[in-house]
Amino acid sequence: MIRFDHVHYSIGGRKILEDISFEVQKGTTKIILGPSGIGKSTALRLILGLVRPDSGDIRIDGQSVVTADREALNAIRQDIGMVFQDGALFDSLTVGENVGYWRIENSDQSEEEIEAIVREKLTVVGLDPELIDSMPDELSIGMQRRVAIARALASGHPKIILYDEPTTGLDPNSLELVTDAILRLRDMGMTSIVVTHQLPDALKVGSDYLFLFDRTVHFEGDARALATSDDPTLRQFLDPFRKSLADAADTFGLVSSGSDTRARTP
Repeated sequence: MIRFDHVHYSIGGRKILEDISFEVQKGTTKIILGPSGIGKSTALRLILGLVRPDSGDIRIDGQSVVTADREALNAIRQDIGMVFQDGALFDSLTVGENVGYWRIENSDQSEEEIEAIVREKLTVVGLDPELIDSMPDELSIGMQRRVAIARALASGHPKIILYDEPTTGLDPNSLELVTDAILRLRDMGMTSIVVTHQLPDALKVGSDYLFLFDRTVHFEGDARALATSDDPTLRQFLDPFRKSLADAADTFGLVSSGSDTRARTP
């Protein structure tokens, strides 16, 4: 569904991403991990065509966003929902107006039709549809994030959802509700990319994992490969999350020894 093919990207001569290649299969959730400022969010901007790579290609369901003209790019974007860091809701609009914003601005659907879609999307992310007339500042931060996910679902006809640090700053209960919403959408067949540096959240929702470091793909693999990797740079990044990795080891049929986690011998 998403393919990066030898993508290079720089800003003002400073290299941000070098020779990046990876794929996201339909109905899976790819987690992009890495330190802050390493280019994780840049990958999402490249997918949306907000910036163009210096070289290489990016394809969404077979269509190149690099060579697409404005009309083709707008059509591609209708297949993509975006959940921005911190939610980025419009403070002056109600929950219903936020979720239905794209359809209000870009479709000829009636108010009744849009309201029905808004209520449906709020329900999908586990929110009471009666919140439709509430203002964002009346909601908890966790509820605001789920409203942002509902807005992404209601924008266009998304086959893909991109999440930029969706759990940053959430309390444990809100975090669980937001990750539950992401997981529910994955189980419904949505293809997604989640940019995060929070491994516990990533382990809950991810299908496979990509670690960006020093402008390149330093690791790519499933949870088992992540938990058992002996790459020193990756292990240093994962070290603060040893307990989460140990829990993953139990979940994925691995055993741990100290700070190391290795595959169980059959």
